[in-house]
Parts: sequence; C-alpha cells; structure tokens
Amino acid sequence: MISTMERSAVVIEDDADIRGLIEHTLASQGFAVSTAADGPSGVEKVREVGPDLVTLDLGLPGFDGIEVCRRLREFTDAYIVMVSARQDEIDKLIGLETGADDYLVKPFSPRELKARVTALFRRPRHQPTAPVAVAAEVDSNEVLRHGPVAVDVDARQVWVNDAERDLTRIEFDLLVELIRRPNRVWSRESLLRTVWGNEWSTDTHLVEVHVGNLRKKLGDHGGQVLIRTVRGVGYRMEPIG
Repeated sequence: MISTMERSAVVIEDDADIRGLIEHTLASQGFAVSTAADGPSGVEKVREVGPDLVTLDLGLPGFDGIEVCRRLREFTDAYIVMVSARQDEIDKLIGLETGADDYLVKPFSPRELKARVTALFRRPRHQPTAPVAVAAEVDSNEVLRHGPVAVDVDARQVWVNDAERDLTRIEFDLLVELIRRPNRVWSRESLLRTVWGNEWSTDTHLVEVHVGNLRKKLGDHGGQVLIRTVRGVGYRMEPIG
C-alpha cells in the first residue's frame, strides 16, 4: 500500500453523488481532499491547493475537462485522472494528449479508482523545473543525446535542434527509457511495466497514444521519425548517422 502522508487531491466533478464517492474514496487512502463543481472554480482550487492528484470530469459547466486539463498543465505537475461517462476512443486520446495521466469511464468502482491512484504514485512525481539559463549548467547534469535530441534527465528538459520541447511527465519518462538504450526494441508491455507499473500490463493502448504524441513533439527530420515502430513487437529509437 502506498503512503499518502500529507498528500492532497482536488476532485473536479459536477455530479454531487460522484463527487462525494471520489472524495470518500481518496480520503480513505489518506488524501486531504478539496472539491469543485465546475471548470473555472476547479482551476482556481488547484491553483490554491497545489495538490498531488486531480480527478477531472470531462463534461463540466463553465468550460470542459479538456480545457481545464490544458490550463492545469500550465502550472501544475499533479497527476491528473480524467473521469467521464463518454466511452468514445477519441475522448480518451484527446484527454491523454492534453496531459492527463489516466482515464476512468463511469461507472467505476472505488476499488478501481484506488488501484489506478496507487499505480500512479508508484512512479516518481517531479515538480516542474525552471528553464536553465546557462548551457554549462545543463551539461553538469546527466544529459542523454540521440541525433538532434538532448535530454537533461535531472532537469527533466528536452531539446530538439536546440529548441526546447514541452513534454508531459509520461512522454518524458518514455523518451528517457527509449534513448537510454537506443538499440533495444521495447515491447509495449515492457514499456508499460517500466513507465506505468505492473498494474498496467494489459493496457497497451496507453503506450500507443503517448508514443504518438511524443513523435509529434519530436518532429520528423529529413522525413524520418525518431521513434521507429517495429512491426509486431514495439518501438526503438531510429538509428542516426
């Protein structure tokens, strides 16, 4: 069981019954829980509390969960779990692309929510890091390089051709694993276990979504993507040079 001492959560949900269920479930895991019932007040509540975890309904008054997620990612590195009655795959893809860490479809059980939260907190949580002003300071950290990509592991910053790229936590963790061993072909299951944890070993669509988003942010170079799909297996870094 994970320790949640002094951890806090914000539940953004307009349905009072579901809001109460999530609040009770997270409180039973040791979180100090605050709530909000619409998009604008949810953003302000997260800004006020500075939580470790946010659960976020997709269909909110004021502005929807997608817009809330975008705004939250401008100032917080909290884990974000999208919650929605919509089961369409496109909603899932959009939610994850805007910076959500996971997605739950209503109805869900308290046990499922607890399991997802436990799995999230088994991954290290990193606070946003201010841009590094001096190149020499970057070089003092562990820096991984692959062709035009440079990754400062300690500062959690990524550059492509000296232009910084803004990655989500999961995108960054995926890139680090891929670039540390560029000759390895990673199966989707292996990436799930390494980046998400063992609880996610059958949810391979998460890898596909995040690798797709990561590819877009890294761009292509001379018509060549930097992350190659190895058909029937998974992914590896494209050889450079």
